[in-house]
Amino acid sequence: MRTFLSKITKLTPVAAGAAAGLIVLGIVAFVAGNHAQSVVTSQLAPQKIYFPKPAEYAVLKPYAGQQVLTGTQAELYANDQILPDMNKISGGKTYAQVSEAWIAGGMKSATLASERQTLFMGTTLRGMLLNAWGWAQVGSYAILGGILAIIIGSILFILPVADWLLNQSPAEAESRRRKTAAKLSGGAAPAGV
Repeated sequence: MRTFLSKITKLTPVAAGAAAGLIVLGIVAFVAGNHAQSVVTSQLAPQKIYFPKPAEYAVLKPYAGQQVLTGTQAELYANDQILPDMNKISGGKTYAQVSEAWIAGGMKSATLASERQTLFMGTTLRGMLLNAWGWAQVGSYAILGGILAIIIGSILFILPVADWLLNQSPAEAESRRRKTAAKLSGGAAPAGV
């Protein structure tokens, strides 16, 4: 085992450089991820979108009355509130299908025109909310990546210390021990050290 540790810790210059790079990269990724999360919240807050209270759909009961401020909430609102509402209005048809039917009917049906407009607005809002969710996900992955990079960098940083401890000669180890003992006792180092 000691031979394996000696071999792996011989990579000290590489490990030190990689450690510093990973720690810096990890910090940058962590900060960027937190920034992405805060931008999502700062962009959603002024929209003043709230989950209906009481919740119309069972999956949204824990969120009833809450404002949509996070990527997770945006995704839930888009897929579990807006999409079912749009499906109720159009019988499950998409904006494109309703628009095509309205155009094919000579653009005369007031019902299709109203459904078309409502579906357009719902599809647009849903897309924007899912975009917010996507950026929140990117932020979450950046935070996770940053944490992992910092941990791996820290482990690599330990390798030079381990190299120094494992690969010093017995004479160097004894000299270091004597100097430490002398400092702790308040006396001078023994002769010959």
